[in-house]
Amino acid sequence: MAIKNNISKVCKNYQRNIDDINIVAVSKTIATEKIEEAINVGIKNFGENYIKEAKEKWPALKAKYPEIKLHFIGHLQSNKVKDAFPIFDCIQSVDSKNLALEIVKNQNKFQKKMPIFIQINIGNEDQKSGIKIEEAKEFINFCKSDLELEVKGLMAVPPNSINPSPFFALLKNIAMENNLHELSMGMSADYEEAIALGSNYIRIGTALFGSRI
Repeated sequence: MAIKNNISKVCKNYQRNIDDINIVAVSKTIATEKIEEAINVGIKNFGENYIKEAKEKWPALKAKYPEIKLHFIGHLQSNKVKDAFPIFDCIQSVDSKNLALEIVKNQNKFQKKMPIFIQINIGNEDQKSGIKIEEAKEFINFCKSDLELEVKGLMAVPPNSINPSPFFALLKNIAMENNLHELSMGMSADYEEAIALGSNYIRIGTALFGSRI
């Protein structure tokens, strides 16, 4: 697979261990057949943005491929958490106290620990979800200490059409300051910069599946 070869080159250039890089294949609107093709070439993590679509596609796929991990990467409404729990293995976009509290409630209901990433609004953009940078420390402590959630790390989407590297560097600094070690950052257009700056999870859609209509 071309993208794996490119990731290997990037890792060599920036002294990263390729085993630390997880491709999360963004499979929204992608047909089951295409998803299976990706699974058959070694992709183990997939990301979906919408609960309804995931519920239609993934129960059968996960039954057939039980090793696959499914990440929720879109904006998750608190009242949809109960629908996410049976099918998802990680929620990457935790961006409010209400959502965090709902995850705790459903962990107890389903007797299932749900790993999470905390989404940071790294560009301070009104149109994007995420915790404000200046509120990150308090919110991380709330999730880790008060709620005892399994906080794997931080996730962010940098502003469009400008150099993403300063935003990736900022996210890495916030993670280090809060003793977090996993970063979900980088997509098809900027995953090389993200890997260079410490990303562990790169969310790749177009570069794997082609442009969506």
